[in-house]
Amino acid sequence: MESAENLSEQVIGAEPDAAPTPVDVDTAVLLLGAGVTAITHPLLYVKLLIQVGHEPLPPTVGTTMFGRRVLYLPGFFSYAQYIVKVDGKGGLFRGLSPRIVSSAISTVVRSKVKQQVELLSKRNDTRTSLRKVVQETSHEMIIQCLSRVATHPFHVMSVRCMAQFVGREVTYGSMFSSIVKIFKEEGVAGFYVGFVPHVVGEVLFLWCCNLLAHFINTYAVDDSFSQALAVRSYTKFVMGIAVSVLTYPFMLVADLMAVNNCGLAAGLPPHSPIFKSWLHCWNHLSHEGQLFRGSSFFFRRVPVISLPSIED
Repeated sequence: MESAENLSEQVIGAEPDAAPTPVDVDTAVLLLGAGVTAITHPLLYVKLLIQVGHEPLPPTVGTTMFGRRVLYLPGFFSYAQYIVKVDGKGGLFRGLSPRIVSSAISTVVRSKVKQQVELLSKRNDTRTSLRKVVQETSHEMIIQCLSRVATHPFHVMSVRCMAQFVGREVTYGSMFSSIVKIFKEEGVAGFYVGFVPHVVGEVLFLWCCNLLAHFINTYAVDDSFSQALAVRSYTKFVMGIAVSVLTYPFMLVADLMAVNNCGLAAGLPPHSPIFKSWLHCWNHLSHEGQLFRGSSFFFRRVPVISLPSIED
């Protein structure tokens, strides 16, 4: 049996638990990102099908709080139940693999580029608050653009895998077969269809969100207000929600261009016109009043001009 002295020496000589290494942190971030991507995928799947205009379920008659009768399109849960009915529960995760790969690549690229950008930013000291916001936003824009360049091909593959639900195709299966098909039929350009509106939307989001938050915190929130710090901490979050609504049409156009004229029913007439460019797609959606199609999962309604009376 060991003596108390020997035990005390072992305790004193024992090393504390080592701090997590950068590799451990990066691995944890990657796993967390993959988990979040998998959990939220059914939401994005339903959203994509709504974006391409696929409405397999009939609308139902309802009334608004003001008594106006409208036709309500199915919400997320009704749409998800329909997908499960057709493809089973696993059908809700169609196109998930490219998204997980995209999430992992985005995390790695952002981490590496951010390190380089931070090294450069330390050399340039900014004096004014506005210059600091402009510099930080510029760095975020560089990181976002490089991340989009690296991940957009996987976004295209994921969108096309999900859009196959419309025409029940099996053209895009595994990632390897999808890469071969796109490269063989469309070349490198096929991996970047819809790239421009996606980048434009993301860049506009960054600049509008950061600048609006800065001006509101600087000129609208008074320092004498007791909750000024709390309000400022939420300003950017609120601005992000508001600006994302305004930039949503760019994301919609990008997703539609990723599917358009690729051989899938979702991107061909009669489901969709064949667009010559993303501007052509934008003008078409604007003319049809559909620039925000898919932006909401619930209370999607179609105004009804005249409905026959419904007897009890």
